[in-house]
Amino acid sequence: MVAISELQEMYTDMVTARHYEERLQEEYLEGKQPAFDISAGPIPGELHLAAGQEAAAVGVCQHLRDDDTVTAPHRPHHVAIAKGVDLKRMTAEIFGRESGLCRGKGGHMHLFDPDVNFACSGIIAEGCPPAAGAGLAAQKRNSDSVAVAYLGEGAIDQGGFFESLNFAAVHDLPVVFVIEDNDWAISMPKERVTDVDDGSQRAAGFDMPGVRVDHDDAVAVYEAAERAVGRARDRNGPTLMEIQVHRRMGHFMGDPQTYRPEDDQTAATERDSIDRLEADLRARGVEDTTIKNLRDAAEDRVEEAIEWAKDQPEPDPETAHEDMFANPPSGVTDTDPEFDLMGGDD
Repeated sequence: MVAISELQEMYTDMVTARHYEERLQEEYLEGKQPAFDISAGPIPGELHLAAGQEAAAVGVCQHLRDDDTVTAPHRPHHVAIAKGVDLKRMTAEIFGRESGLCRGKGGHMHLFDPDVNFACSGIIAEGCPPAAGAGLAAQKRNSDSVAVAYLGEGAIDQGGFFESLNFAAVHDLPVVFVIEDNDWAISMPKERVTDVDDGSQRAAGFDMPGVRVDHDDAVAVYEAAERAVGRARDRNGPTLMEIQVHRRMGHFMGDPQTYRPEDDQTAATERDSIDRLEADLRARGVEDTTIKNLRDAAEDRVEEAIEWAKDQPEPDPETAHEDMFANPPSGVTDTDPEFDLMGGDD
């Protein structure tokens, strides 16, 4: 049984992630109405939100340490929060500020926090090969750290996914692949593009365990992940997990979701994993006052991070080319013939 203290930690992270994304939605839309201009407002570019998918993040990451590696896809905030990414610096990055994790140059799809070994990418299934690499590195170092790769159900037909599963299986790597199945690969229902109802069935082709959690219950995810992460940490090889989640918002901010039946959207809001976990806390004897205090503290933390980020300076345009590939050693410029960033002769 999950300890009450862990349930409270998971609940806090889930409330933090939900309130964070609801606030990002508000900030993102500022200045973009009625014309939807992605360059307008305090948050530039596109924004992909994972509200409704929080259980998949906390149920797995509750078992992880700072030295464990996590890669996430283009919908990463809930996983980043559960892994312990610095909330203020992540927010500054999303707002394109100098104090951000990547000095405001990566945006919300390219977050990187080496302090807790977290990274994400907007490229489909891109996180699978780096996670396999992190698992190989841990194995070579005789470390008991593990790697977790999050991906959407739309990524399970990508070559990088298959290659990573094969590599992890051949080398018995300490990797857990976590599919967040929200039923929609952008605007396409998964049954139109994928030959299996259950993505964890892909595990059979690589002789590794496959497990599916059929509802976004944080406790059920926690229990399944306990076995998968424990198996990896004990050096018994990789596991493929699939977790049913419910995306409460569109694929991206501004998505009209005309492709999505109304009853599907309604079901996503009714099957709320936060409400479910809150009920579990009450059933375990946690008082309403304690639950309210946890929620209030989580929401206050979000507000503080957003206000801090908005006060941070924007990057100096003169630094636009810094940190893009590899900065030259001190005193060497990119015009020095002995330091050729592009590796060519010109």
